Amino acid sequence: MSPETSPPVEPGLPHQRRLLAARASHWRRTRRLTFVLMTVWLATGFCTVFFARELSRITVFGWPLSFYMAAQGASLVCLAIIGVYAWRMRGYDRGLADALARDLKNGENGETGDGVAQ
Repeated sequence: MSPETSPPVEPGLPHQRRLLAARASHWRRTRRLTFVLMTVWLATGFCTVFFARELSRITVFGWPLSFYMAAQGASLVCLAIIGVYAWRMRGYDRGLADALARDLKNGENGETGDGVAQ
């Protein structure tokens, strides 16, 4: 199609596409992080009980690993999971906020996002 017959481009369409892409990326990263941390939680909570006899051969501070994980280790891992989640989500949220602010700034300057003024 020639430029004269091409359909008109809506002025907000590139902005909306970038906004949707930023949100989709943020949600994808959030789901991936949640999946990984839930897998770690499952491994420390369920697997240590399921494999308690095998883990009792390993000692930590003079106690069998299965007893240590049941008494203290699972709680410490849970706290670590919460800390990692908060730390990574803060970074993800800041990245999304920066992308949205950058896009808003470009929109106010009359740019379409590819460096071309409208």
